[in-house]
Amino acid sequence: MTILLTGADGYIGWPTALRIAAQTDDRVVGVDNFARREWVEEVGSTSATPIATPEERLEAAKEVHDLHNLSFVEGDLTDKSFVDELLEVHEPDTIVHTAAQPSAPYSQINGERANYTQHNNLQATRNLLWGLEEHDLTDTHFIETTTTGVYGAPEFPIPEGGATMENQGESDDVPFPAMAGSWYHLTKSHDAANMRLAHKQFDIPISDVRTAITYGTQTAETAADPRLATRFDFDYYFGVVAHRFCAQAIAGYPTTVYGKGEQRKPFISLEDAVEGLARLALSDPDERPDDHVVYNQVTRAISIVEMANTIADVGDEFDLDVSVEHFENPRDEDETHKMEIENDRYMDLIGEQRQDFTEGVRDVLETLVEYEETITAHEDRFLPGVLDDWEKEGDAADETELSYEGDAAEEAEPTPDAN
Repeated sequence: MTILLTGADGYIGWPTALRIAAQTDDRVVGVDNFARREWVEEVGSTSATPIATPEERLEAAKEVHDLHNLSFVEGDLTDKSFVDELLEVHEPDTIVHTAAQPSAPYSQINGERANYTQHNNLQATRNLLWGLEEHDLTDTHFIETTTTGVYGAPEFPIPEGGATMENQGESDDVPFPAMAGSWYHLTKSHDAANMRLAHKQFDIPISDVRTAITYGTQTAETAADPRLATRFDFDYYFGVVAHRFCAQAIAGYPTTVYGKGEQRKPFISLEDAVEGLARLALSDPDERPDDHVVYNQVTRAISIVEMANTIADVGDEFDLDVSVEHFENPRDEDETHKMEIENDRYMDLIGEQRQDFTEGVRDVLETLVEYEETITAHEDRFLPGVLDDWEKEGDAADETELSYEGDAAEEAEPTPDAN
């Protein structure tokens, strides 16, 4: 048996590869082209945690966890010839597809990056799905991390996948309409539609794992050795709001809440996200649904202001004087939107939540205090234009500098990772 995991160099991909390899004797083959490292460098930032090379990571996995079933292949999934060779050589029984350009703000910078994001993400997924059909591998379980961002922010509770539509007295179950708010999130909406079509046409078993904003710096496996650490981005483009707020706290800045900040966003810990993907990947072929199934990979929705206040409270444990500051919101949005999202299917999968938000913040701050110099050296990357003139003594930033290319960092999600 072989499990292929794409995006194996990424934030979620790498710890998922370790978790899967630690729980099976099957071969686990990681795939990546290191583009995420290039994208972050391009925007002038870096991972707070040092990232080892694949060779160093594999060696550490053998030494620390006795994992001899984990290997790595470098390649670009947008190259169909590479994907064809990959499938021919390894004939995977399961594919865990976490590879993508995952940043909404990055995709919004300009048309070039919007085009790149959509080509990169959609082409990779299409190549894999069509590759399974063309290489007679349609029994392969295809698992992809999409995003809860495909749902947008409707006023009604978000279902786990589809919805029921009524018209003229008749009703039917239909896919949830794509309400994504960025060029990145739309790639995942298109991926969801393409996976549904691939299941209908090719009968490929599909698990569409719609991953929420993910927080945390480590899992049980990555914490065992510094060489096994996953990346941690804290900049405006690739650092999700929780991580950016934690980094701001480390550097002595306030957490920057837009408007009231009462709008709720879906969150999940890295530990819980990894566990869900591992359980799907290792599910018994005779017991898993031979169908197209959507999972809302989220444990609960948290408001931006609650998140900021939690970081401030936990910061006291690390002698951090964290203030919560509210800024004029440059976006047109409901600052009190109370998101509700169903997750029964996902919670049945993992059984119970393994790390709540407070524990996750403690985990993040404990890690980041060790890398304070890296964070402060890149503090201008937190939120360009908002914190540039902030006085650490407590003077307020000039509110005329709040808008940055019309987008807000709260929209960034690190769901899948670079292919």
